[in-house]
Amino acid sequence: MDEPKPHYQKLKHFILRHITNGDWPARSRVPSENELTAKFGLSRMTVNRALRELTDAGVLTRVQGVGTFVAGPKAESAMFEVRNIREEIQSRGQTHSVQVLICETVEARSSVTTNFGLTPGTELFHSRLLHHSDDKPVQLEDRFVQPSVAPDYLDIDFHTEIPHQYLMRVAPLERAEHVIEAETASKRLATQLKINEGDPLLVLTRRTWSRGQVASFVRLIHPASRYRFVGTFQVGAPLTP
Repeated sequence: MDEPKPHYQKLKHFILRHITNGDWPARSRVPSENELTAKFGLSRMTVNRALRELTDAGVLTRVQGVGTFVAGPKAESAMFEVRNIREEIQSRGQTHSVQVLICETVEARSSVTTNFGLTPGTELFHSRLLHHSDDKPVQLEDRFVQPSVAPDYLDIDFHTEIPHQYLMRVAPLERAEHVIEAETASKRLATQLKINEGDPLLVLTRRTWSRGQVASFVRLIHPASRYRFVGTFQVGAPLTP
């Protein structure tokens, strides 16, 4: 059974949820230590730790004698599009590089095969890549791919052609499904993304379809201090994934 989260972690989740939901936009003031202490019945030490760690992570900025505010703009990705992380980074005038952590065939667990409509133990291709912007990690890509859709997937040199580029080439996109969630970094993720354990993360889970079947299921994990998602749409207009 998981141990209960410390109060300061719960407070960090509360603050992060309001930021990611858009309740507290960039540069808006967040409740003061006194206000949060009174609202949640926490000690000032607990509240201070939560605010301090979010500030250290770049989520908040604190101005002495003025207050605490949501940090300004970060690297961003369009919420309703399937974007190429390499082009996204290069469009900002930064250098993209990739580190291949895993590239293998696996007998996938039910938590994965369910997303493909397959039975547990079905063989899928699995890759895990760490994308860097100017040598700073901004996205951990953990992807499973249907072999029948992309049979040469494991033979690709991901330093020259990242998974997005390959899949768009061999498995034309028919539709996509996005889910965005806020999480906190485990020790392993913190080490890979060069952040602190417990720091906030933005996680985009995506399924893509090609030729009538699920081609790919991927979790894209970003440090919340370095990334955000944006999206615009017109009521009554079709959305293009």
